Amino acid sequence: MKSSLLPRLLCAACMTLAFVMAQAATPPDNVEVRYKDPQHFTEVMRSSGPHLIDTSAYLKPLKDYIAQRASRILAPGQRLDIEVTDVARAGEYEPWRGPRFDDVRIIKDIYPPRIDLDFTLYGADGKVLSEGSRKLRNPAFLNQISASDQDPLRYEKSLIDDWLRKGTTKL
Repeated sequence: MKSSLLPRLLCAACMTLAFVMAQAATPPDNVEVRYKDPQHFTEVMRSSGPHLIDTSAYLKPLKDYIAQRASRILAPGQRLDIEVTDVARAGEYEPWRGPRFDDVRIIKDIYPPRIDLDFTLYGADGKVLSEGSRKLRNPAFLNQISASDQDPLRYEKSLIDDWLRKGTTKL
């Protein structure tokens, strides 16, 4: 009798974990994030030769992150539309280091992350509460991120977090 309890508990735990992960992966319906001409982003323009950048490797996760984080600061009924107009990820390729460094992004303070965006915040009644453009920058980005963080978008996500941390009244 005891041996059949363990598989049931494991099954229940797996189902709960799957449910939680599905909830986290569901994009919020009160935030819309779009990219305006991503083929002209600074990050893509840097892409050439051995440094050909797969935009899907960073644009989709960044879009999902922005939507999830932004939905947390909105009051019930509010809606936020964000159009990202440029992305330059932290770091740069330094080809003069030799062929062994062809696919290594060098992170230095002279290569900070940058995100430019336009936004419109709507109230529950559909009226525009605020709108504007932001150029997200942090020249001291290396002093704020833990070295143990292995997320490849940690610097860009930090820019988003800093912007949203102010709340909807100071977007």
